[in-house]
Amino acid sequence: MIWLALDKINAFFFLYCTHVSLNPLLFFFFLLKKRNEKENGILKYILLILLKLIDRLKAGREMVWPIRQKASRIAPTMAALSFLRPGLSNTHLGVHRPSSGSNQRNLAQAEEVQVGLLHEIKHPVVRVEALSDVSKAKNGLNFGEMKDRFLSFKKHKFLKESEHFQNLAQVQDPKFMVIACADSRVCPSNILGFQPGEAFMIRNVANLVPPFENGASETNAALEFAVNTLEVENIFVIGHSSCAGIETLMTMQDDGDSSSFTHRWVVNAKVAKLRTKADALHLSFDQQCRYCEKESINRSLLNLLAYPWIADKVGKNMLSVHGGYYDFLNCAFDKWTLDVNGSNSTLGDKQYLVKDRELWF
Repeated sequence: MIWLALDKINAFFFLYCTHVSLNPLLFFFFLLKKRNEKENGILKYILLILLKLIDRLKAGREMVWPIRQKASRIAPTMAALSFLRPGLSNTHLGVHRPSSGSNQRNLAQAEEVQVGLLHEIKHPVVRVEALSDVSKAKNGLNFGEMKDRFLSFKKHKFLKESEHFQNLAQVQDPKFMVIACADSRVCPSNILGFQPGEAFMIRNVANLVPPFENGASETNAALEFAVNTLEVENIFVIGHSSCAGIETLMTMQDDGDSSSFTHRWVVNAKVAKLRTKADALHLSFDQQCRYCEKESINRSLLNLLAYPWIADKVGKNMLSVHGGYYDFLNCAFDKWTLDVNGSNSTLGDKQYLVKDRELWF
């Protein structure tokens, strides 16, 4: 009943506003017959404004959701709160009450209301065209185009290689573990052509491998799974030019803002920053950033060797560690491999040698 009453109030507000606009409109029609030509021009202009106002009111009424649907928009929030607070029931208010017959009926009604609201959420009245325009204006991609790409992948890839994908559904056996930057411009699958099943991949800000002593993170969790469970043969850390994460590292003070997740993450590469400041202080800031981008890759390679299960397999030649740097301004790729056996260095300030260095351009 409350929804019906609120809907009527909503409708009454529209009718009242329309009525308020119509009374002056009729009055101006009357004045048009009594005034001279110059005054009629002014009155016609005001009349045009009133007509536009009425059109806006009509359009607004058509676009206004019923009150009950408005309430349904906050249902996910209310439901989330009820799950976050232990001991609450599955109703909107999440209040436990004694299980009397009356209260059970109320609870059932509340449950029915919530189910009804959530059902409406599944099919909301949304202006898809408007959302699509916003998405397209932002980055040139929308869900319509995304759908076309998916269907093209299904037709030209999935269905043509159905046996391969059926095998992948049973087990994955990638040879590469790739650690790359989250930057939207440097997708490894697009640049290096990795196909489904070829590379176990994780992307983070500035393609960093945190030091072993820093504890668990999503990056070393993925590393552990790739090395110990999937038994990959290669770990490939890929950096790139114009990295915003490295630029943030180079501009922030010391350990940065402790309240910033980004600062707390990129500080994992502070050794690369210190090395850059020591070796490239005479260079411009942009050149220092380029230097640090490559240095941070090498520091990540060294950090990998601090993980016992990685160092063990590298020492037994069961696992190789590689670095890569993608210069997307010139579309060039620099690739190298850490040569652990070719150096007598120990992990620390000393450097390991590299081998099999190649420049692809």
